[in-house]
Amino acid sequence: MIMEERKPKILLAEDDTNLGMVLKNYLELNDYDVELCRDGILALAAFRREKFDICLLDIMMPNMDGFKLAEEIRDVDPDIPLFFLSAKTMKEDIIQGYKLGADDYISKPFDSELLLLKIKAILKRNQELHSKEEEQHEFKIGSYEFNSRLRTLTRNSESHTLSPKENELLHMLCEHKNDLLPRELALKKIWGSDTYFNGRSMDVYIAKLRKYLKDDSNIEIVNIHGNGFRLVVKE
Repeated sequence: MIMEERKPKILLAEDDTNLGMVLKNYLELNDYDVELCRDGILALAAFRREKFDICLLDIMMPNMDGFKLAEEIRDVDPDIPLFFLSAKTMKEDIIQGYKLGADDYISKPFDSELLLLKIKAILKRNQELHSKEEEQHEFKIGSYEFNSRLRTLTRNSESHTLSPKENELLHMLCEHKNDLLPRELALKKIWGSDTYFNGRSMDVYIAKLRKYLKDDSNIEIVNIHGNGFRLVVKE
């Protein structure tokens, strides 16, 4: 007997009944398995109960809003693809969404076909990242030992576990050690596109890596304005 290939599973948190059902039906017609939840608490319960490949979150929902839901989801799985679908278009809201680790922030009303293309792109990127066999996964960074396979950064027997995106970004910096890591290359490989808001998200991750490496004064992550970053390690 031939087993059916598993459909990618989407968590859709949307309190607008009409929009939720239209979007659910559209995605299911395009071979996705969709669970629709009409408030944040129900969506969080579903996320903890089942395994999803991507989350699409409205922000203004009853009981728990999308921002709080995203925080809870990130505590469970720090690297699951996450899109906000929202009528909130203020710059502050969009920035907050990306600071919470969103892969995209899509303003309502939106084009369903464009959303579908974005979902396909982000799932393809994640599949490639997970299936990739790294030729080198152990790096010496000054007084630190970095193992990208284990996602660990170790110094003086103290080890810190990096999130998947922190790990991928540090791995790329190590591959370009003392040389330029082009901003566009990192954004497209890790975030899927080099949009302004993805760039702001990457800047947050660069700041985190600087904090993790701050105890060794021979290490510096230098911003080459408009071009990218250099991981400078003085030997």
